[in-house]
Amino acid sequence: MKSIISAKKKLDRRFGENIWGNTKSPLDKRAYAPGQHGQRRKKPTDYGEQLIAKQKMKFYYGNVSEKQFHKYYVEAVRRGGDSAENLVGLLESRLDNLVYKAKFASTIFAARQFVNHGHILVNGKRVNIPSYMVKAGDVIEIREKSKELPIVISALEAGNRDFPGYLEVDSKKKTAKYSFVPKFEDIPYAAMMEPNLVIEFYSR
Repeated sequence: MKSIISAKKKLDRRFGENIWGNTKSPLDKRAYAPGQHGQRRKKPTDYGEQLIAKQKMKFYYGNVSEKQFHKYYVEAVRRGGDSAENLVGLLESRLDNLVYKAKFASTIFAARQFVNHGHILVNGKRVNIPSYMVKAGDVIEIREKSKELPIVISALEAGNRDFPGYLEVDSKKKTAKYSFVPKFEDIPYAAMMEPNLVIEFYSR
């Protein structure tokens, strides 16, 4: 867990942004990239900007694998319409992301582990696949035996995050209904995300 926390702090400095809105981001003290040359930031090329946008979005959603992330791009394009909107809609519909956004876990990484360990039900059935695609109208719930775990209680009581408008959360019952698939403007990103550049990166 310490290595994950350390990596997250380095990522904030690497991208020059507080990706998850962490109240203890190292950018508060050192607003430059890690390493001895970190203070010499160069303006990236168009390709570099696209790569950074892709990496930042991948890490925001828990460091999704490159293979899986590319599949989301392919599906986003296949659906037609605005590919960038389709991409963020797919990423937001991941079960681990919604568990995090419902504040059932304190970080996206903790949410993935929580799902993996079988603590989450979707429409009453246990699902232990973090990448499971939740549909609009589905109800996510913490398994009865897991509802009083200290990590759940502390995550729900944390005041550093609000529930997004597309989740109807009942903190007492530990349930969350996925009301609708959000558009880009509905998603409470703590840092600037540029899904259009991600689409351009894969379209090259």
